[in-house]
Amino acid sequence: MGRSKRERFAIIAQKKNVIEEGKELYTTIKGNWNSFFENKHKIVLEVGCGKGDYTTGMAALFPNTNFIGTDIKGARIWKGSSIAEEKNLNNVAFLRTQIELLDQFFAPQEIDDIWITFPDPRPRDKDEKHRLTCEKFIEVYRKILKNSGTIHLKTDSDFLYDYTLDLVKSSKTIAAKNLVFTSDVYQSDLLKDHHGLTTTYERRFLAEGKKIKYLKFNL
Repeated sequence: MGRSKRERFAIIAQKKNVIEEGKELYTTIKGNWNSFFENKHKIVLEVGCGKGDYTTGMAALFPNTNFIGTDIKGARIWKGSSIAEEKNLNNVAFLRTQIELLDQFFAPQEIDDIWITFPDPRPRDKDEKHRLTCEKFIEVYRKILKNSGTIHLKTDSDFLYDYTLDLVKSSKTIAAKNLVFTSDVYQSDLLKDHHGLTTTYERRFLAEGKKIKYLKFNL
C-alpha cells in the first residue's frame, strides 16, 4: 500500500533536499543556492518537474552541475526527492512553490538553464495565462536566467509546440535568440541534447506512437 499524501508531506517536511513553505530556507534561499549546494557549479532549473525524472536523471549524468526541480505538488516532490536520496545525488534540490513566484526564490541571473518537460498544454483560450511558455512566464524566467542561459521545451503536444514556436518567433517582447526546433526529436540531430533521458510521461507518449517535439532558445 502506498503512502498517503499526509505521510508524504510529513516526510518532505524533514528532507534537507526539499525547500518549501515553513522551512527557514524558504525565505532566505534567494541568491544563496550555491551556498546551499556548497559549490559554485552552474545551476539548471526544471520547471514543473513532476516526479523529478529529468532533474534526477540529469543530476546523475552531470555530478558537477546542480539541478533544482520545482513543482507545487507535494506528492510529486516526495517522489523526486526520495529518488535523489536513494541515489546519493547531493547536486539535487526541490523547491515547492508556484511557478509565477520563481523570482522570489532566485536572484537575477542565478540560473544557467531552464527545462520545461511535458507541461500541461492548456489548450483552451482562457487558460493561456497558465501555459508555462506564455509571455508572462517567460518574463519570470528572464528575471532569473543568465544572459547566456537557454530555455528548453520538450512536449508531445502539437498545440503547445506550435503555440510556443509562433510566440517565440513573433514576440518583440521576448526577443528570442538562437532558436532551434524540431517536431520529431527522435529523428533529429537535436536528440543528443537529451542524453537518453525520458520522463514517465514521455515513455507513455512514445508507447502511444506520439512524436516528441523540442525547441530551445536564448533570451
